[in-house]
Amino acid sequence: MTRPVSGKWFEELTVGTVIHHTVRRTITEADNIGFTTMTMNPAWLHLDADYAENETEFGRPLVNSLLTLGMVVGISVHDTTLGTTVANLGFSEVVFPAPMFHGDTLRVETEVTASRPSKSRPAQGITTFEHRGFNQHDVLVCRAARSALMLRGRPDA
Repeated sequence: MTRPVSGKWFEELTVGTVIHHTVRRTITEADNIGFTTMTMNPAWLHLDADYAENETEFGRPLVNSLLTLGMVVGISVHDTTLGTTVANLGFSEVVFPAPMFHGDTLRVETEVTASRPSKSRPAQGITTFEHRGFNQHDVLVCRAARSALMLRGRPDA
């Protein structure tokens, strides 16, 4: 069975390309509590509204930063790597310049910052993406540099 491909092939991912992803996502309290407890993170900052209100500068629980990162990358997948990636190679930098809160809406853009053919795998190439997540006020909440091993040679080209 052939699956539909919506990701971009290595040759389509030229340095400087910026993709503004159309999918957006409002992060709910249930998302944050479910993710935080599922990943065994007991931080009061994410789970205890009284603590967050009275003991932090934020006054309310923060969205778990790894949930933010996961959603930033996840939102990008349909437009970048769905069906065209071999493997995620890693992250060289991840920063969270501002927090996300329950009810914030995340939007994402991705820029191709580097691209080169693989030296050991001629049918593949390595692409570096910079994913940037913004809240509904256009405040940068996450920036992540990610490298992926991509398929070369679009079959219908």
